[in-house]
Amino acid sequence: MKVFTPSGCEWKGTRLARFIERHGYGSLDQLQEEAERDAPRFWDRVVEEVGLDWAVPYVQTLDLQNGPMWPEWFVGGRLDLFDNLIGKHARRHPDKIAIRWEGDAGEQRSLSYGELEREVAAVATGLRALGLAQGSRIALYLPMVPEAAVILLAAARIGAISVPMFSGYSADSVVQRVQDAAASVLVCANGYFRRGKPVRMLADALAAADACESVQNVVVVDRLGNGSYEGEEPGGHYALRDYATLAATTPEASGDDSFGASAPLMLVYTSGTTGKPKGVVHTHGGFPLKAAQDMAMAFDLREDDSLMWVTDMGWLMGPWMVFGALLLGATIVLCEGTPDYPDAGRMWRIVQRHGVTHLGLSPTLVRLLMGSRDAVPAPGTLDTLRVFGSTGEAWNETPWLWLFETVGQSRRPIVNYSGGTEIGGGILACFPGLPQTACGFNGPIPGMAADVVDAEGRPVRGSVGELVLRAPWPGMTRGFWNDPDRYEDTYWATLPGLWVHGDWASIDSDGYWFVHGRSDDTIKVAGKRLGPTEFESALVSHPLVAEAVAVGVPDAIKGEAVVCFVTLHDPRSGPEGWSVWETELSDHVARLLGKPLRPARIHALAQIPKTRNGKILRRVVRNAYIGRPMGDLSSMENPRSIEEVISLRTARV
Repeated sequence: MKVFTPSGCEWKGTRLARFIERHGYGSLDQLQEEAERDAPRFWDRVVEEVGLDWAVPYVQTLDLQNGPMWPEWFVGGRLDLFDNLIGKHARRHPDKIAIRWEGDAGEQRSLSYGELEREVAAVATGLRALGLAQGSRIALYLPMVPEAAVILLAAARIGAISVPMFSGYSADSVVQRVQDAAASVLVCANGYFRRGKPVRMLADALAAADACESVQNVVVVDRLGNGSYEGEEPGGHYALRDYATLAATTPEASGDDSFGASAPLMLVYTSGTTGKPKGVVHTHGGFPLKAAQDMAMAFDLREDDSLMWVTDMGWLMGPWMVFGALLLGATIVLCEGTPDYPDAGRMWRIVQRHGVTHLGLSPTLVRLLMGSRDAVPAPGTLDTLRVFGSTGEAWNETPWLWLFETVGQSRRPIVNYSGGTEIGGGILACFPGLPQTACGFNGPIPGMAADVVDAEGRPVRGSVGELVLRAPWPGMTRGFWNDPDRYEDTYWATLPGLWVHGDWASIDSDGYWFVHGRSDDTIKVAGKRLGPTEFESALVSHPLVAEAVAVGVPDAIKGEAVVCFVTLHDPRSGPEGWSVWETELSDHVARLLGKPLRPARIHALAQIPKTRNGKILRRVVRNAYIGRPMGDLSSMENPRSIEEVISLRTARV
């Protein structure tokens, strides 16, 4: 196994290394052991490390009287997130930039900490005037614009519970989440720009509001510059409001804006492609702390850094960026549109223009960029960039190496980061300054008592098992909204006392960790259980293949067979004469994985079905191919791609 040591980062200068030295842990392994042995002491130190100040100090770090499923963190403590994330930084450095934004056409805006403080205070006052108070729900149906961050922060100031939703959802998907949360305010945009064209949102937003009796006010952000909403008539049970009017409200004098550590902060709904969306509850104390800890320890983010993650505010990484980076006093960069428009060099130019030091992106995006001639950044373009981040799916080695060696010049670590919405951040990560291996992880983030176990819960090494957590952590979800039984059944029922995350993972003989995909995506062929990424990595290592997705389908003889779908670097290679190329690719997989693992079929697609943030929808592909319900598809980047898969099913029936 080849190990890579990025040349641009020294371990001893990182925040994590300094944390270990300051507290006398001796090594990262010892830190992990001590954090598991004495969790309260460790998390007290994390609170200090990220600078989380308490309006009322907590009297007990952790209370487990209700079991690990329902821990009470920071008992008795109250904190003012408005002051922690904005106020204290504005007092020290009012002119420091808190948020930078770049639109689809290259237009730019920024908010200093002082300006952000004033706008959030004004909007919070305006929201109170609309009847919002502690515990009220406010739904966000917004693109990546500064107003999305402002609303999250303003809601936190008054104790309202934010419900961020993906900006590409259909009206039906918005209705499902707004109704479940019983939100009384819906904040939307009239649209946004994508690939040079306006994408209108207001009609869907108002259709959703019409269907949701709980909605009393719809607040509209005028992103398209229309200044009016002709043809859009509000329903009888809600009023239409202008965000600009809200932002012009005279702020109330600051009072007691503190809330208990366990007070709900946010509901982040899952995509719904595998069933009814789950409303994941995050808290005032847990979510910002976990986000900031991960940024400090796994990404080495500092106060003078700038973080940009290619995501949407409706996915976890959007709020994660807002609450974590601002708590640390850093700058966040929000980007509208797509990273490859008007060309594949756009993202690198954004890094240069805004001085981005930490860039988060998905393996799918990297695979997309690899196929473009202008995807390699010009010399000097990435001078400010120190760290790549990646999450959402497993890597293949070829694109990982391209990002590390060709784009990063072997200088910048790729922080592979795996966790989930219910985690509030990450379980596993790489750590800047330490050697890393392609597609792998250095190990658990400190405080995450992770392990890989077999079906009986016994630790396994050198083979694939279930990724589990043996102890709670502050950022873990406080259950699912109005559905505690589903939460317990999902994570705690399989192996009592263990959080079963639903990922297959392994730990090799050198101590590197690997995630092999969702355990319910696992394919069992010839008596061997394999992750789909093994087939996908084999396929993308062939020069013809740009992207690949592998799924297991029922087989009358074998029980399960492997079917793969690929996109090609050279479209002229298919579909004409595809049978020749299919044989070549099938032989290629057989050479790499063994003849018993030869795919039953390999199909060429114009596009691989994936979400807007680049996550491949394996289960949707599988269900489309075998004729099973596909769930909510409104988060898909390319809805027509699933029609190709359905047509292949029709052709084989």
